[in-house]
Amino acid sequence: MPTSLSYELHKLTARLDRLADALLSRQFGVSYARFLSLFAIREGALSQRELARWLGQSEPSTSRMVSVLAQEELLQVTTVAGMGNRRRLQLTDAGAELVERCGRLLEDRFDELVRQSGVPYLAYQRHTRRLLDQLEAEQSSGVPNPQAST
Repeated sequence: MPTSLSYELHKLTARLDRLADALLSRQFGVSYARFLSLFAIREGALSQRELARWLGQSEPSTSRMVSVLAQEELLQVTTVAGMGNRRRLQLTDAGAELVERCGRLLEDRFDELVRQSGVPYLAYQRHTRRLLDQLEAEQSSGVPNPQAST
């Protein structure tokens, strides 16, 4: 039985992702992947390229997701004049409302999970933020990212 922290973090993340997907599908009829795309746009990924980077996906894959979200009227896509093929992304009112409702549901469920586990929420949040900050610092300083080529 693997006991490394990195394995356990990957396992936790995978399980949380599956739980989020099932919860959002059941409650709102939306996948976790679609929610994440909308959430990223709300958080400042305002172009398709920025969204792809935020999600860690290829631009063609992100383009397909953007098309689906636009067809569902959750996202408005406009071409930026003078910027070539650059497309500006903006949530519609329905998209913003969906992100808010889904985010609240996921945060409440995670809060409950952490509370039931006995893990101090603020300490967990602080340490998670430190790990994410370190990863982001390494990525912006040019440390090779093994997923960049996939």
